[in-house]
Amino acid sequence: MRHSHAARWFLAGLLLFSLGGWVVTGLMLYARLAYLSLLLFVTAGIFALISMRGMYLSRQTRILRASMGDVFEEHFEVWNSTWPACLWLEIINNSNLPMAGGSRILTGIGSHQRRFYTARTLLYKRGAFLLGPTSLASGDPFGLFTIRKEVQAKDTLMVLPMIFPIDDFPPPPGLLPGGKAIRLKTSDVTPHAAGVREYVPGDAMKRIHWPSTAHRGRFMVKEFEQDPQADTWLFLDANREIQASMPDHVLAFSEDGWWLRRPNVSLPRDSFEYAISAAASLARYFLLDRRAVGLACAAGMTTIVPAERGERQVTKIMETLAFLQPDGKMPLLGLVTMRAKLLPIGSGVILITPSTRPELLLAVEDLLRRKLRPIVVLIKPETFGGKEESGQILSGLLERNVPVCPVGFGDDLSVKLTLPVVYFQRQRLPKSYFNIRV
Repeated sequence: MRHSHAARWFLAGLLLFSLGGWVVTGLMLYARLAYLSLLLFVTAGIFALISMRGMYLSRQTRILRASMGDVFEEHFEVWNSTWPACLWLEIINNSNLPMAGGSRILTGIGSHQRRFYTARTLLYKRGAFLLGPTSLASGDPFGLFTIRKEVQAKDTLMVLPMIFPIDDFPPPPGLLPGGKAIRLKTSDVTPHAAGVREYVPGDAMKRIHWPSTAHRGRFMVKEFEQDPQADTWLFLDANREIQASMPDHVLAFSEDGWWLRRPNVSLPRDSFEYAISAAASLARYFLLDRRAVGLACAAGMTTIVPAERGERQVTKIMETLAFLQPDGKMPLLGLVTMRAKLLPIGSGVILITPSTRPELLLAVEDLLRRKLRPIVVLIKPETFGGKEESGQILSGLLERNVPVCPVGFGDDLSVKLTLPVVYFQRQRLPKSYFNIRV
């Protein structure tokens, strides 16, 4: 709401004119007009001061975590705790949340009266956003004076990446789907118990097997074997030199009748946003399949999420992806060289990158030498405004018998990450090869 100073300047000019006329002519008309102008000034100032004295605002929400594409609801409560009534109140939501709703102008808030309303915001950008601060403004009925109050932010909303449901994703060639026992002891607690042994100082109390301890009369602890199913690692390329993006339009969103005209939120025309969403979808798919999933990314700083399984790992990976930005300087080859030597043999590796440089082939060959045969999710940069074409690098990957999933702007990741035909495009041997003469 824009406040005009015209009324204030007009009343000030009227006061000066009345005082001047009273001094020059001595007429009581000018004196009364000057008294009236001065009284109006004082009354408006006092009313503006007391109008904000008892005004309070609270913001409440049921959730502080949401995903891109969701409609975030927030409940506002305004309370006038004292006398007199507040003729008008302007509420401005200064949150850094894009397209944040909640700004209102309320009128006629009586003494000891409460007002409630709900604000809805369409979430189309990931990250963490403060729910505030909130500015309150009120004043006198003539708009001569305005008093402002600021309510600081108390909560933070975390917007997670957009996740696409995947029905079936071919397991990376390095994965051991059969679940054959490795028969290697490990100090970690796994679902695969191998037996019991005597207690050794330093063993964790949670590993004590109490039935065996009671039977033998001495402490016995459980031994575990390594998980027979190898880990799945997601390598996300955040090198800023290879990213491609174009400005995208902002969706218009109306809070009135939002359930009837709710727009479909799509990913922006940014290669890194597509890579983030692909990583989030794949991580959720494998974790729901009870696989151990890890994440590696070299953004502004190297980010490593150790491979684990379960709902807790879903939260850790999603929160990590929510803050990653394409500001890294390390190429994907450097990240693979640094981390691949630490991965167990047989681990599945999924490379998510828009790179069309030969370094990608070197990274793939490094993984192949370490018996970590990868899958590549190739974000085609030419569809995001990039100048480089992905056809040559795609052919190079297929020649090395590396499964590839090309993803372009506007593609449905639910479909692109589900079609098995996209992955295994191997050259077939000619029929003459089988015509062997005996």
